[in-house]
Amino acid sequence: MPSLPSVKVALAQINATVGDLGGNARKIIDFSRRAYASGARVVLTPELSLCGYPPEDLLMRPAFLQACAQALADCAQALADLPGLSVVVGHPQLADQRTGLRTRSQSEPNRLNAASVLVEGRITATYAKRELPNYQVFDERRYFVSGRDAGLGAVVFESGGVTFGLNICEDAWYEEPARLAKAAGADVLCVLNASPFHLGKVAEREARMAERARDTGLPVLYAHLTGGQDEVVFDGASFAVDASGAIAARSPMFDEALTIVEVSGGSVRGEVAEVPSLEAQAWGALVTGVRDYIGKNGFPGAIIGLSGGIDSALVLAVAVDAIGADKVRTVMMPSPYTADISWIDARDMAERLGVRYDEISIVPEFESFKRSLAGEFAGRAEDATEENIQARIRGTLLMALSNKFGSIVLTTGNKSEMATGYCTLYGDMAGGFAVIKDVAKTLVYRLANWKNAQGREVIPERIITRPPSAELRPDQKDQDSLPPYEVLDAILQRYMEDDQSIDEIVAAGFSPADVERVTRLIKINEYKRRQAPVGIRITHRAFGRDWRYPITSGFRA
Repeated sequence: MPSLPSVKVALAQINATVGDLGGNARKIIDFSRRAYASGARVVLTPELSLCGYPPEDLLMRPAFLQACAQALADCAQALADLPGLSVVVGHPQLADQRTGLRTRSQSEPNRLNAASVLVEGRITATYAKRELPNYQVFDERRYFVSGRDAGLGAVVFESGGVTFGLNICEDAWYEEPARLAKAAGADVLCVLNASPFHLGKVAEREARMAERARDTGLPVLYAHLTGGQDEVVFDGASFAVDASGAIAARSPMFDEALTIVEVSGGSVRGEVAEVPSLEAQAWGALVTGVRDYIGKNGFPGAIIGLSGGIDSALVLAVAVDAIGADKVRTVMMPSPYTADISWIDARDMAERLGVRYDEISIVPEFESFKRSLAGEFAGRAEDATEENIQARIRGTLLMALSNKFGSIVLTTGNKSEMATGYCTLYGDMAGGFAVIKDVAKTLVYRLANWKNAQGREVIPERIITRPPSAELRPDQKDQDSLPPYEVLDAILQRYMEDDQSIDEIVAAGFSPADVERVTRLIKINEYKRRQAPVGIRITHRAFGRDWRYPITSGFRA
């Protein structure tokens, strides 16, 4: 009985930078050459690997699309000396270049989310994505026309006696595109992906691709992007499933990787990296987001206002892992209400991580503000106004240091605070990147404990165990103004992430007073969140691209 043909396929898990066409092309070429040297004759790169994902309104610029077309041609030519190698590259393309499609107006999308097969210097085939997601962080119908609507069908190509069919990301979550590929003769389904990370996404992807494999009877090879792009993070974890849906290969998370899999009939063989714990995934996403936001935007380092509390401690630990202690500067800015243990713990934290630590008292500035406003505020008791003045003095000092030295200010507010408005505009919200903007306070504690369990205690235990406080008035504690964080975060998840109504949350056993209070705070603080810096998304519903609620609204359920 003749043996089945066997082909080695490389999953090229690259970290692309949006708009860096030359740099992305060089990565594709380098990974392809390494794959070829390893015996691979098919290379799969991620969705829109040539231009990065998501390119957003760059796609509306004719010059950008022209540059993408040239970069694709250059990439094909650079690989012309590798006989028998097929490299699948994701890129945007004008629809009328291929189909004669004419749109009714300039604002109507006329671009394809495409994948082309490069062989020995030529573009031998091009597939167009059929299913365009328009939910969560996705906005593809703004930019692309479906391959279905453009009249384009399945695309297959052959290598080593095996026929490969192409899908792009969302296509493989539906039955039709994969079935069309099989009907066109595919023995293996190749899926190019740029699927932003959120907690639980790895298992979700693998389960859906297993369904697709079982539905078609074809192995599925899934090449995924890695790296950070503004507020979204791509986790890698490229993988392959055999025709039964069993995992046959998996790349590591949050790192570039070249994973070689051998395909023979319905079987696939390759190395299987482990999926880290939820805390490790969250940490990897935060580190990746900080590293790439700072690195890709050319900042020389980061500045963090260190308070002696758990939020700034966590941000500091993430930043050091992301860019190194030598590029991180911390500043402690005590007020009249700063407790001695806050000074001690902040110094201890900075010393443990080996970062620069400075102290700048805000007492003179605070007293000066109070003197300036004394006439206006005569007869009125101190309240949140004076608290906010302290936060804004700190924000001004941090931004001054950022302006002078070029480093970016990393803000330290968590998701629970952003939800309820327990933060100050132009104060602790002032900065360039919000590291834990999508990390609820209860997860902050979990991550701090997880980090300390990895080999050494980098966050002093007292920072974790002492009651959290903004320290903007005497004996202040967060829980004076908010429900317990376990309650607050549970309500937040149900209302904001899962879209449950107030009545549904109360029916689940939560106090009506707590539910009304938390949901009211979420609604009335939308104006603050609109002015917050971008931050890393790690849940399926983050404030920012996922959350587009009106500031002015009379709806209360």
